[in-house]
Amino acid sequence: MSETASFGYRDVEAADKQGMVREVFSNVAAKYDLMNDAMSVGAHRLWKDQFVKRVKPQAGEAILDMAGGTGDIAFRMHRHGAHVTVSDINPEMLGVGMERATKKGLKGLLWSEQNAEELTFGDRSFDAYTIAFGIRNVTHIDEALREAHRVLKFGGRFFCLEFSTTTWPGFSDVYDVYSHKLVPHLGKLFANDADSYRYLIESIRRFPPMPKFEGMIRDAGFVNTKVEPILGGLVAIHSGWKI
Repeated sequence: MSETASFGYRDVEAADKQGMVREVFSNVAAKYDLMNDAMSVGAHRLWKDQFVKRVKPQAGEAILDMAGGTGDIAFRMHRHGAHVTVSDINPEMLGVGMERATKKGLKGLLWSEQNAEELTFGDRSFDAYTIAFGIRNVTHIDEALREAHRVLKFGGRFFCLEFSTTTWPGFSDVYDVYSHKLVPHLGKLFANDADSYRYLIESIRRFPPMPKFEGMIRDAGFVNTKVEPILGGLVAIHSGWKI
């Protein structure tokens, strides 16, 4: 039997998922940041600020920001003097990020089209690896985690910001209604694309719960793993170290 992978609530041929995800982000690239503000009522900015505080980027260190797309995380780390390589599988997302960097007058960022499952960087190339709201779109998450471990130096740190499942009673029900009913309508209104945003919401529901994902990070070779839930786990910061 052929291997399958989740694409929202559907199971598709694993070999097809990467192209399908690429199409989704090609469709939403131009409106991605606007939609993030609309869907989270601006809260994603606070989550990203908190995430970068946990990463603690240092001047001069090399950081790989995977699925970095439009540059939100990279720009924050760049302010601290870190040498950031922004990588994404989608060239349209990278294009938006490069345009934003130019408008902001930010120089020194590196931009690289990469597949998280098959990075072209050498072993032990980076001091830190970050990925925000991207790993749930990877076909083989375990392979992406192993690649993250491979490209980190000894003593390097892994940080992932991702949606999860909130454990707050009542709030989860409200969020389910909001995400399944309202978000696709927002996608249609702001980006003329309800289907892509329906997929993005469904992909959150198919992502492993926090304890299981932490176990996957450990299985990839990371130690001292930690999970920091936000809003009861609606969003979570996962971290680990390579020693």
